[in-house]
Amino acid sequence: MQLFNYIRFDNLRGDIFGGVTAAIISLPLALAFGVASGAGPAAGLYGAVFVGLFAALFGGTPTLISEPTGPMTVVMTAVLTTLIATNPDNGLAMAFTVVMIAGVFQIILGTLKLGKYITLMPYSVISGFMSGIGIILIILQIAPLLGQASPPGGVIGTLKHLPELWSNMKPAETILGLLTLAILFFMPKKIGRYAPPQLLVLIVGSIVSVTLLADYEIRRIGEIPLGLPSIQVPTFTSAQLTTMILDGIVLGMLGCIDSLLTSVIADSLTRTEHKSNRELIGQGLGNLTSGLLGGLPGAGATMGTVVNIQTGARTALSGITRALILLVVILGAAKLTTNIPLAVLAGIALKVGFNILDWSFLKRAHRVSWTPTLIMYGVMLLTVFVDLIVAVGLGVFIANIVTIERLSELQSKNVKAISDADDDVPLSAEEKQLLDKADGRMLLVYLSGPMIFGVSKAIARENAAIQRYESIVIDLSDVPLIDATISLAIENAIKDAVEQEREVFIVSPSEQARQILERLGVFKLIPADHLALKRIDALRQALPANNQKPS
Repeated sequence: MQLFNYIRFDNLRGDIFGGVTAAIISLPLALAFGVASGAGPAAGLYGAVFVGLFAALFGGTPTLISEPTGPMTVVMTAVLTTLIATNPDNGLAMAFTVVMIAGVFQIILGTLKLGKYITLMPYSVISGFMSGIGIILIILQIAPLLGQASPPGGVIGTLKHLPELWSNMKPAETILGLLTLAILFFMPKKIGRYAPPQLLVLIVGSIVSVTLLADYEIRRIGEIPLGLPSIQVPTFTSAQLTTMILDGIVLGMLGCIDSLLTSVIADSLTRTEHKSNRELIGQGLGNLTSGLLGGLPGAGATMGTVVNIQTGARTALSGITRALILLVVILGAAKLTTNIPLAVLAGIALKVGFNILDWSFLKRAHRVSWTPTLIMYGVMLLTVFVDLIVAVGLGVFIANIVTIERLSELQSKNVKAISDADDDVPLSAEEKQLLDKADGRMLLVYLSGPMIFGVSKAIARENAAIQRYESIVIDLSDVPLIDATISLAIENAIKDAVEQEREVFIVSPSEQARQILERLGVFKLIPADHLALKRIDALRQALPANNQKPS
């Protein structure tokens, strides 16, 4: 694989400007996600630097901005909470090991060239789990928005403690949180072009907290002990290893989906085409490095990518510029975060959760069909109250079953058994004449289009009629694709006919169908001269020699 081929210097001004702008937007988000995850603001900044740098260097989407995202933070929060609860001494190190596992998993997927299959998922499922993640992120910010530490138990714990959280609300911090949300929701877009809202609320919130609200006790980030990160040695226990691997796979898969969907958005804005397998390798290297150096996991971020492109970026130099600027902040500007209120970061994270909600599909899904609507809401509720991997797995299973049932119903109409001229089947004049001449003693079984396993019932239904005919012609000339289940159904139909001493002829299957039927030994059931290249030849051969009806 050729490295660095997305780094060019023919768009230097646009790439640097895009990288600087993306860095300004990334800073408050990295701090917010770091605090929200429980790993700390430094982990958010390290993740923004290392995931972004390695994804830009080795990824397959030139303008993609990679950093900690809302969905990745939600999963990381659950992982961190669980591991610290079961292993207080090594829980944090084990969580970073899960990030490394996620990176390795992504590298394996990219190396095996499975990138193009990652997003082959029903949109109702994608919409459901992304909206579910948005709801989780919103719920988890309620406690810090009210000026209190998050209660144990995640979403369920927060909902159970809502009355207590409300009664113990700290007005000063709640005011800061509401001010943050007001700016983020209502700030005019014209102003947002020159001053990113996330950075603006950090500055405004900090100033208000040390001036107008100086007499109140307000929880703040404090000075972050940054600098060069220390290496996190992979840590695990035999009891937790299986759980950590599963968490790593979930985290890695979510990062893959998040990144590749954002890559598609980048393609539409730049009129280019990303390389999905290479992108997965780049994301994997970024997450592996981030976990090794104590950073949060990350993925392609839609907002940062769009802003990066809109401000002129066209090559990976923009992502590298953004990472280097954040690295300078980490090394030399740690004191600037001292007065940032936690309630402001909670407001920023809550707004991200609000943006993750798929409002467009939520409002219109029922107009299309109730089936995808129910799947979407089911996946969303399972994501919030049960588990992400259960939600996605069950959602994909149900959506695929529904799709297969519909396709099978449609394809069943392409299995036609006729003994006389039929306007639904494209027969020539001579073919119609031969069927009429057979006087109802010759059956033409005509299949067309791709044949998947759901159509086997339609073929099986014709078996009962086969014994009434003296000869049977099975026409596969218009079948481009056939699976093993259909092949076996055809084999059973031929065996039934042969046992009834009927003559069976097969018409020219496609190369793919021919190979499957040959491997199953279907052609051995009939004489070699009963395999015809054209339907007319098979009908001529199959035409009964006399008018005697089969007994």
